[in-house]
Amino acid sequence: MLSMKAKGISPSPTLAIDAKFKEMKANGEDVVGFGCGEPDFDTPQHIKDAAIEAINKGMTKYTPAAGTLDLRKAVAKKFKDENGLIYAPGDIVISNGAKHSLVNAFMAILNPGDEVIIPAPFWVSYPEMVKIADGIPVILNTLEENDFKATVEDFEKALSPKTKAIIINSPSNPTGMIYSTEELKAIADFAVRHKLYVISDEIYEHLIYEGKHTSIASFNEEIKALTIVINGVSKTYAMTGWRIGYAAASPEIAKIMANVQSHASSNPNSIAQAATVAALAGGMEEVEMMKKHFIERRDYMIETINSIDGVSCKKPNGAFYIMMSIKGLIGKELYGKVINNADDFANIFLDKAKVAVVPGTGFGAPEYVRWSYATSMENIKEGLERLKKLINNEY
Repeated sequence: MLSMKAKGISPSPTLAIDAKFKEMKANGEDVVGFGCGEPDFDTPQHIKDAAIEAINKGMTKYTPAAGTLDLRKAVAKKFKDENGLIYAPGDIVISNGAKHSLVNAFMAILNPGDEVIIPAPFWVSYPEMVKIADGIPVILNTLEENDFKATVEDFEKALSPKTKAIIINSPSNPTGMIYSTEELKAIADFAVRHKLYVISDEIYEHLIYEGKHTSIASFNEEIKALTIVINGVSKTYAMTGWRIGYAAASPEIAKIMANVQSHASSNPNSIAQAATVAALAGGMEEVEMMKKHFIERRDYMIETINSIDGVSCKKPNGAFYIMMSIKGLIGKELYGKVINNADDFANIFLDKAKVAVVPGTGFGAPEYVRWSYATSMENIKEGLERLKKLINNEY
């Protein structure tokens, strides 16, 4: 008698692997985790101070469903100053994290049977969110040789009369790759030509190490009207637990998203909204400090992984993830078990070496595993040393 739709929603493998890692650690096991996608730095002090001030001022009541006017104005200013995008506060919807913003977006545009093209590797929640909104996820496989990026030709092949939207995630989770301005312009022209909505997930916008970020909505008014820009403060300001994301869209779509949210959660956390105003108004010194550490960690991991037989990886330009290919291990035996896919490898890695990585199966990439370098260099060195031992059958 339970909901068939709800039963068809897969659990998040990233959260599952993180939960198993934390359980093992709580039990006293010497486990090293690379699963969770959150900065290992503290929220900057001026943001925490703003939250404390909000509490002391009694800013603890309901806010408008779409967020406080102060925060929506701050987000609109951010879009203008950083992305060249002009939005009114009424075009902005503040939500309980970028994940919530994405769910609102799909709920606003999809009808039963509508298809959404999702390039793979993809963030694990995209297909499930589409299903929650009664849509149909259409997975578009990309190539490592093309930096895991979908081309217009790829989108054309996946297009059908039922296609309603496409997803662009740049910088990408899980690959860390970035679409160039030229690539995005071509995709924007494709979307306008076929009158498709674009869900542009830009949550890792400020964590770019080579190249620059371009919002696909910024090319012209036609693509802007079709684009729902998703962003938030979790990754940039180390505010994952504060749960504030935001979306910008046409007035019609923004109104629907706010209406949906009003019934689902009333409004985002009032105190976290006040803190986010301070985050957006503050400097980027702490962000630049994080980036320096991320670059150092990334470069060490790339050099080390590519020196180990059987595995390899490409250099990501953003976010804080590395997709490690295990194609060289497929079909081989480790500790009496044949490696058929990333799940087999990840399970053996965790059981034998006590290292938690996320199998790429949930990302639509069954021959890869994802490492997060949002952890200390000490952990990274230990984890990679255990990888060497694992592949050399030293356990």
